[in-house]
Formats: sequence, structure tokens, C-alpha cells
Amino acid sequence: MGRPDPEEGQLPAPVKPPDGGWGWIVLLGCFVITGFSYAFPKAVSVYFKELMKDFHVGYSDTAWISSIMLAMLYGTGPVCSIMVNQFGCRPVMLIGGLLASAGMILASFTTNIIELYLTAGVLTGLGMALNFQPSLIMLGTYFDKRRPLANGLAAAGSPVFLSSLSPLGQVLLEKFGWRGGFLIMGGLLLNCCTCGAVMRPLDMGMKRKMGKAQDKYEAKEMLPIGGKSEEGISTTDGTKKGKKAKKKPKKGKKLLDFSIFSNRGFIIYTISKFILVLGLFVPPILLVNYAKDTGVPDTEAAFLLSIIGFIDIFARPACGMVAGLKWVRPHVAYLFSFSMLFNGLTDICSARASNYTGLVIFCVFFGISYGMVGALQFEVLMAIVGSQKFSSAIGLVLLIEAFAVLIGPPSAGRLVDALKNYEVIFYLAGSEVVLSALFLGVASYCCLNRGKKEPPPENNPSAGGGSDTEEAESDVQEAEEHSSNNHQPAHSTDNAMVAANEEANHVAEEQSGEGGGCPTGDGEVLARDGCNADQMVERDSF
Repeated sequence: MGRPDPEEGQLPAPVKPPDGGWGWIVLLGCFVITGFSYAFPKAVSVYFKELMKDFHVGYSDTAWISSIMLAMLYGTGPVCSIMVNQFGCRPVMLIGGLLASAGMILASFTTNIIELYLTAGVLTGLGMALNFQPSLIMLGTYFDKRRPLANGLAAAGSPVFLSSLSPLGQVLLEKFGWRGGFLIMGGLLLNCCTCGAVMRPLDMGMKRKMGKAQDKYEAKEMLPIGGKSEEGISTTDGTKKGKKAKKKPKKGKKLLDFSIFSNRGFIIYTISKFILVLGLFVPPILLVNYAKDTGVPDTEAAFLLSIIGFIDIFARPACGMVAGLKWVRPHVAYLFSFSMLFNGLTDICSARASNYTGLVIFCVFFGISYGMVGALQFEVLMAIVGSQKFSSAIGLVLLIEAFAVLIGPPSAGRLVDALKNYEVIFYLAGSEVVLSALFLGVASYCCLNRGKKEPPPENNPSAGGGSDTEEAESDVQEAEEHSSNNHQPAHSTDNAMVAANEEANHVAEEQSGEGGGCPTGDGEVLARDGCNADQMVERDSF
């Protein structure tokens, strides 16, 4: 009774994630968005040779297109968080889809490499960033029990689209040239708008309307039959309006919640993720050149990446299913740490692979471990900060990862040029990944033990996931207080029934008085079952 209205500054009761239904459509949209976001910057590389001929630039100049896209995807995380907190996921995704498409369409009319950086790099990269982050937020909104599986299925979009967009780009390049290919790719990116359109928020209005109808129904049931029922209902509604008029205006929502840095679990995750990104992307970037230097033919060397992608497609959903098991999910952070350790040891053990068979074995194990990392990275973050703070958390994490992306692979390339030795790079990259795994596992274990001995303050979110923001908790508490206040008009209607049975109560008083019962004071009516003070009801003048 007395449920708050969203339009009047009150936070509605949280809606339980459906774990299905329309959530599967949301999952499909997230699958497409993830595929475009991660695979598109790599798929654009098929056009680089033609761009080098037309613009008379080197390979490193054209490679900056993909680098700028990835930098925008990671570096604009806080901007995306602010926009999502201010306008919601669906509008931001629609705008992002239009920007991504417009960037590629405008890139087809460019006349120099700088214009290509601004259109295909900055504009398209920003558009994909505005789609990627909100899609993950909506996925966490619609799924709770099945969230690990949903994250694994959505993450599978990256290898699926990579294996599809690269051959498609080659076909478009041969038939229409790079300008026609960019134009058609821009049209394909309009599908991001379709994915954004299906990201509808969970409906809270229906629940509020049902609450109002239930209030009136309960008032009718408690009042005697007659004209007083309508009067009681109007009195109840009038009291509600009076309460609403006295409500204090709601505090503005934070555009970017920096309070998550008070969560030790988030700090541990961020540090380990930064170290991880320094070495995670180095092996697949250098793998083809490493294979060529060992004497592997070009076609077979390129096929190694296809092996990683094929294994990755199945590894991510499978890992999501495992992470969703009841006895695994509470320890998902340790599973994530194991996947990173697995990936790092794979890099170290394959550093001395000198033939094609050894490289194929490396690709199989790397694809499994890489898929595990991709399926668990955002699931662990959701479990640490909860769904309410996830929009701010992912933006800040992606920003920090952007620095690691700009440091790791370029530094590895310079070391290769200086040392002319790929083994050292694989050892270094594997060591960084192993270090991140050990840091996450050991630090999480120590914090958990400390948390058991010293319970955290009530306002601090737990590391187990599902935590709300402080603002949301205060709003829910205010809503509960308002709900209890609105019980008073309904309880006052109970006095109508008490007044109607006044004579019977007086008879009970006399009988209890003769039997040595409890005395009653003025303005009190004795309950039927005895004279327990807890069962007394205050009589109001009616």
C-alpha cells in the first residue's frame, strides 16, 4: 500500500530479472553488438593494402585505424557511463548505432588518411562504444540466475563475427573496392540500431498500477457495506495526495559513481585486469609473423588464427554454463583466476614451439583459455559491484584497460624489432598474465578471510554480487517508510468494525471484570481473545 510513483521522484521497487522471456531477445542483441565491437576493428584490416596504395602510406599508418577504434571502445567508457545514467540504455544505443554507421559511410568519401582516422576511427569507434557498454548493462538487468550463461553466449559473438566479417570484407573488396566495401559495412552497422531498439527496460508501470488497484480493493473490503466505503476511499486517496505533496525532492542521480573505489573487490579486479591486458592480446597479434619466421607457409600461418576463433566460439558458452553451476558461481572469481593462469602458462609453454604441429596445439589451448577469460571477465565484475553500480564500474574499468591496450602490444612490437626474438615476447606476455592470475586469486582469498573475521559496514557492497547503490538503498528505505505511513488511513477504517461491535466488547469487559480480568483505560477497547496489551487497539473518534 502507498507505493511510490517513479514520475514523482520515488524509486520503484526493483523488478526481479526474468531470466528468460524477452531477455533472450536482449541476449541476441547483445550477441550482435559484442560481435561488431570486438571483430569490426580486426575485420577492417583486409582493406589496408588498398588504402596503402590509394593514400601512399605505410602499413603502420593504416594500422592506426584499428588502434583508434579500440582506443575509443575502451577509452570512452566513463562517457558511456554518464550517458547511460543520464538518458538510459536504449537512447544511447540508438545514437551509437547511427554514429557507427555514419562513420563508415563518411569514410567511403575520404580523400586522405587523416579524414579516415576521424571517420572510421573516431566516429565509428565512438558509436560502437555507445552500443557495447549499454548492451552489457541490459544483459545484467534481464538475467540473474542464468547470467553466467548469458554472458558466455553474448561473448561468443566476437569469434563468430570475426570469422564472418573478414571473409565478407574480402568479397566486398574484390567486387566493389574499398569505398564500396566501407559503404556496405556502414549499412551493416545500422543493425546496431535494431539491437538498441529491443533493449526495452523492465516494465515497472504495471506493477505500480496493480498496487493502486489493490489499495482501493483492500479499503473496500475493510469498510462496512454502504456509503461510508466511498468516503473512506476518498479519505485514503486524499491522505496519499497530502503525503506526496510533503515529499522532499529526490536527490539527483550520480552520473558517474566513484564510490565503487571503496570496494576492495573492485580495486583487486581493476589491478589484475590492467596487468592481464598488458599481455593477453600480444600472442594472437604476433602469432602469424612468429609462424612465418619458423618456416610455416603464409596460408597455413593465417589458418592458425582461424583455429583460435573456432575453439573460442565453443569455449565461451561452455565456460558460461560451468560458471552458472550452484557450487561454482559463488567462487567465480577463482575460476576467472584459473582461466588467466591457464592462458599465461599456455603462452610460456609454447614459446619454444618450432614446428607447425606445436603451433596448432598452442592455438587449441590458447583458444580454450582465451574463451574462458572472455566469458568470465564481465560476469566477475557484475558479481563484485552488483547491477546498480555496473554502469559506472565498467566505464572506469574500460578506461583503465585503454592505457594497457596502448602500452602492451606496441611495446611488444618494439621489443621484437629490437631483439629479433619472439620467444622472449611470449615469455614476457605469459608472465604478465600469470602475475595477474596470482594477484587476483591471492588478493581475493585474503580479502575474503578478512571479511569473515571483520564484517564489512552495512553501507559497503559485498563481494558476492547483487549490491545496490547507496542512493538506491536510501530511496527504497524512504519508499518503505512512506508505505508504512500510508497504512494509517487503512488501519483507521478498522475502527469502523470495532465501533460496530462496541456493545459486545463492553459485555466482554464486564465478564472479564467479574472474573478478575485486566482493567481497561479510557479510549481503549478490549480485544476478543483476552486483555493482552499487544492486542489493544486505539479508538479514534469517528
